[in-house]
Amino acid sequence: MSCAKVIAVNVGRPREVSWNGRIIRTSIFKTPVSGRSRVGRLNIDGDEQSDLTVHGGLDKAVYAYPSEHYAFWKNQLDGRDLPWGSFGENMTTEGLLDDQVRIGDRFRIGSAEFTVTQPRMPCFKLGIRFGDPKIIKRFLEARRPGFYLRVDKEGELGAGDFIHALSSKPESISVVQISDLYSPATRDPAMLVRASQLSDLPLSWREYFAKLIPAD
Repeated sequence: MSCAKVIAVNVGRPREVSWNGRIIRTSIFKTPVSGRSRVGRLNIDGDEQSDLTVHGGLDKAVYAYPSEHYAFWKNQLDGRDLPWGSFGENMTTEGLLDDQVRIGDRFRIGSAEFTVTQPRMPCFKLGIRFGDPKIIKRFLEARRPGFYLRVDKEGELGAGDFIHALSSKPESISVVQISDLYSPATRDPAMLVRASQLSDLPLSWREYFAKLIPAD
């Protein structure tokens, strides 16, 4: 964690693309920016979510994805060129893995401060980005979700900035453990109880997990 840093800051505006005979508005296509970027409560300057019913909001203001996962995906996708931002992330990071980062962990990056809120659950737009709807299932099974951040303090950041830990919650649950609860094959009843009680996890997630807890 002491060496964690931002590799790239990536943004994208909404665009319309043709997909399965429909015109879809999406912001999944992100490109790295140079210099420093302003971070607001809802996004990074230059970035804009397309469908606010499922994307964006205070608990999903910024999406981070570990650069370490890119080697895995290049192998899985037969050496396909994957520039930073390929998974729709706003920040490509190094040294901050989603099987170690916990819900509620807080970080300072540049002059901005963040809290980890939830894993990324891919929608069909990831299929648009890769031109293959099967990538959604592969993404879930890979257990490399990345994580969303709430902006606790607005500020600015840029590629190369170190990621400083402000506080952690050892009693919490890792991002990957949360995403595992969506699959019956990896679902642990005891973990469901813990997840349903995490105050930093959005209410909709807590309520969903509470309904899955087996009755005594």
